[in-house]
Amino acid sequence: MKKIILLSWLLLVAPFALAAHHLNGTWKLNVSLSGQASGTATFVLSEGEGGILTGTYSGAAGNATIMGTVKGSAVEFSFDSEAGKVTYKGTFADNKLTGTCNYGMIGEGTFEGEKSAGE
Repeated sequence: MKKIILLSWLLLVAPFALAAHHLNGTWKLNVSLSGQASGTATFVLSEGEGGILTGTYSGAAGNATIMGTVKGSAVEFSFDSEAGKVTYKGTFADNKLTGTCNYGMIGEGTFEGEKSAGE
């Protein structure tokens, strides 16, 4: 009986527990701002309990600590820069992130990218 319960748990619960932190890792996002040159931003993300997202940003706006949330496939995170608050809002699927971003006084744009291979 114990083997059946353990097997049932492994088949039903474990896949959801393992999938809970699918954003963890390094992301390279191609950012295109309206009327501005495009560039690449690097994010190292860590998804915690309750949909809390933390991590770091490095790119044209310098280096910063990010805070955000994850709800299903929707993700939102932000950080402070000299141009003001920078916000990313998007969705993820199949190790890809896509969405919109706002770089404060610099302007708005879009982003798309992938998690680094092997993560």
